[in-house]
Amino acid sequence: MSTFPPSTVLGYPRIGPRRELKRALESYWSGHSTLADLDRAGAELRERTWRRLAELGLHGLPSNTFSLYDQVLDTAVLLGAVPDRYRDAADPYFAMARGTEGLAPLRMTKWFDTNYHYIVPEIEPGTVFKLDASKVLGEVREARALGFETRPVIVGPVTFLLLGSALERLEDVLGCYEELLAALAAEGVAWVQLDEPALVGDRTPEELAAVRTAYERLGAVPSRPGLFVASYFGELGESLPVLAGTPVEAIGVDLVRGGVPAADLTGKIVVAGVVSGRDVWRTSPGRALSLLGAVRAAQVVVSTSCSLLHVPYTLADEPDLEAGLRGRLAFAEEKVAEVVALAEVHARGPAPGTPAGTSAGGPASGALLWDDEPSVELSWDEEPSVALLPEPGPAPAEAVEPAGERSPYRVRAAAQAEHLRLPPLPTTTIGSFPQTGELRAARAAVAAGTLSQADYERRVEAEIERVIRLQERLGLDVLVHGEPERNDMVQYFAEHLDGFAVTRNGWVQSYGSRCTRPPILHGDVSRPEPITVRWARYAQSLTSQPVKGMLTGPVTIVAWSFVRDDLPLRDVVFQVADAIRQEVRDLEAAGVSIIQVDEPALRELLPLRHADQAAYLEWAVAAYRRATSGAGDRTQIHTHLCYSDADQILAAIDGLDADVTTIESARSGARILGAVSTFGRGLGPGVYDIHSPRVPSAEEVESLLRRTLEALPVERVWVNPDCGLKTRTYEEVEASLANVVTATRHLRTALGA
Repeated sequence: MSTFPPSTVLGYPRIGPRRELKRALESYWSGHSTLADLDRAGAELRERTWRRLAELGLHGLPSNTFSLYDQVLDTAVLLGAVPDRYRDAADPYFAMARGTEGLAPLRMTKWFDTNYHYIVPEIEPGTVFKLDASKVLGEVREARALGFETRPVIVGPVTFLLLGSALERLEDVLGCYEELLAALAAEGVAWVQLDEPALVGDRTPEELAAVRTAYERLGAVPSRPGLFVASYFGELGESLPVLAGTPVEAIGVDLVRGGVPAADLTGKIVVAGVVSGRDVWRTSPGRALSLLGAVRAAQVVVSTSCSLLHVPYTLADEPDLEAGLRGRLAFAEEKVAEVVALAEVHARGPAPGTPAGTSAGGPASGALLWDDEPSVELSWDEEPSVALLPEPGPAPAEAVEPAGERSPYRVRAAAQAEHLRLPPLPTTTIGSFPQTGELRAARAAVAAGTLSQADYERRVEAEIERVIRLQERLGLDVLVHGEPERNDMVQYFAEHLDGFAVTRNGWVQSYGSRCTRPPILHGDVSRPEPITVRWARYAQSLTSQPVKGMLTGPVTIVAWSFVRDDLPLRDVVFQVADAIRQEVRDLEAAGVSIIQVDEPALRELLPLRHADQAAYLEWAVAAYRRATSGAGDRTQIHTHLCYSDADQILAAIDGLDADVTTIESARSGARILGAVSTFGRGLGPGVYDIHSPRVPSAEEVESLLRRTLEALPVERVWVNPDCGLKTRTYEEVEASLANVVTATRHLRTALGA
């Protein structure tokens, strides 16, 4: 078996530095290009990635980290776990991911505690697993033709089955993995990476036994590549000795989120994740080298803590960032350079006189210095060459004002019913309406200086009026202004709050072709002036119906940003909560009667270990209640959550004390309804999956509503889509919402409401 390369990464961004994959996908989906065109775009991105990683000096190049939609969906196709109803679709892969007009897509949810979404495998007792290794082998051959030997990356059998709630099918699926290992060996592949992030969570004795069974069987394959089992997002804990007791040759450990393994792994190769794949801060070389030196193993390989899928491509595309901040940052390319530099220093071994447990010469206070070239030098100055994060200063006076508590829900509900006078089963949407190309072009023109701010604002006002009139015509009960002025539900607020920086090209994939640009929260947060009041007031002036004020909650703003690491996360969230609280009070003072404060990331930040979850939920709920505590009884507070297994934290969602909660349900087959019978306030389980281009029929919507009414009393049920409508077209939106209103009115009549 060949030696493991001294440096590697667990994965790399795939959307393209300029979102080339996004454009290729959307062109194919719209019928403007062919599948061959899409495949060519993918091949160009893969070649570009391998060449760039090699230029940066990385030794172990991964393959099969590229995906046209999602790596878990790719694994389902690899193993033949394609439900029968999709097999006759024109394109079964994208039918599973996005649905078709007559076929709903598979469920989608968050990848552990990240904002990346994966397609949940659907595995039934009758699912027949059959290997299709064409993609995995194809990328190995593709890279080899370019002169690169690669390590295929595949979701491991235990994680795949746990994600599909089908661990009882382990024996069946292992045959495919054994066949895959034999095929890779025949192809001359030296190593294969099997990703098992599920092992960093709490695992039962039965699940640990499955780990042992899986890797003892795979280790016994007569002719196979070396087995590298990668874990990330935390410590392996009780899974580590089980995994170490199997024939796997290499084990990946996350030393950013977890500690140095206490176990003696001298018989194994340890791929040590000392460069964070989850944030954008430069690595401390002293700390990283100390961690590397403390690992007891046959070989220690320097790596990232997880795939770099979760960070932007490169700082070279960010000329606008302030120099002091820029000097503290590292995106994907810069992190690869860090990995390479750390591996070179670690390979030299401790310098004479270096204290035990330190890997290489130089004090722990050393700083990473960057040249104009992509290489990295480790410099061991006594003082860092760039400023560290500022010391936390005193909070603004208003931020420390006691937040207080709102009146009990029953008191508020009565006041709101009298004030708003809404019909039974009130209809609404989540907030955003389609972002047209004209709107995006107008924002770009303002940034380029070719469109005045006044002209831009007139265009925004025209779009708001268009959205209001459309909703009135469709017959919705509670309207939204459509958010045409917003580029993103987090970035927009970051641009108006002190303490944040935003990027020009810092795109990160969320799912499929959907990308975000996470802001960089680097200082203390405050709100210099109102953010949304002007647009909410204007929208309300256009109609006599209530228009919701739309805000993003403090947990979500922090979760979907790259956050300073010199303060506890709780403290940062509470700073943001105080800023949002001020905005809530100003919206109410402007006459806005319904204010939605979204928290779709509430479940996302839930720690993977049960022992840590209660403390997190306590302060996360407290932060939300602080943000909304300034609202009076007549002001109805809404919140929204989506695509995050929210049924697992329903008690905490109830604890947010929002008057109405809208929540994803249609995409997941209404599974949330099994848990909502004790929910004590207004709830709107979604009846329209907005992440699919299909238009739901009125009959389909009414069926979902009837299921909802079996779980909740009619006076607490709201009718709404799963999420915002930003990614859809106006044609899709108008047809879908018309069916939602038709179904609701028919049901009201049937109920005599």
